[in-house]
Amino acid sequence: MTKTVLAFAASNSANSINRKLVEHAARTFKADFMPDVVIETLDLNDYEMPIYSQAREQESGIPAKAQAFYDKIGEADGLMIAFAEHNGSYAAAYKNIFDWMSRIKMAVYQDKPTAFFATSPGPRGGQKVLGFAVMTAPFFGAKVVGSQSIAGFGERFNDATGGLTHDDDVEAMNAVLRAMGEAMSADGESLNAAA
Repeated sequence: MTKTVLAFAASNSANSINRKLVEHAARTFKADFMPDVVIETLDLNDYEMPIYSQAREQESGIPAKAQAFYDKIGEADGLMIAFAEHNGSYAAAYKNIFDWMSRIKMAVYQDKPTAFFATSPGPRGGQKVLGFAVMTAPFFGAKVVGSQSIAGFGERFNDATGGLTHDDDVEAMNAVLRAMGEAMSADGESLNAAA
């Protein structure tokens, strides 16, 4: 049976470097680790909705777009998410979607194998938001198979080729993607794809 990975950047930036990163990870996963996988990407801009409040929920219920995002997660066999770091935390656009989805069910990630990524132009590479996402993942139903932070994105990603430029980043991503493939494989056997 064909497996599906849902990939998205937790950012609504039109030029999101986290979108570039997660789309590269998804392409690499399909090319090198699970060729038959179907990759579906989401854009947070397609899921803009009112800011969550208890009063709004009581008055109008769960927005259809929050339910649709939650349903997309439920339909996938695995998740790849790259987190933009805004003031040390989630971007507001993602936090709002996340808050609404948590009102459907606290286990937002619905027990899916999940790979978390983060990048930034600066030297920390979104480590704070990535660390928070990994730490809290069990409370929200994510089975994190691996995570990766990439600092100095502009120097470590080639826009022309759409790929990473440093061997250590490539090796780290391959380790995460291999673990993802193993978690998603029906028999649980190790994947022998070249690194």
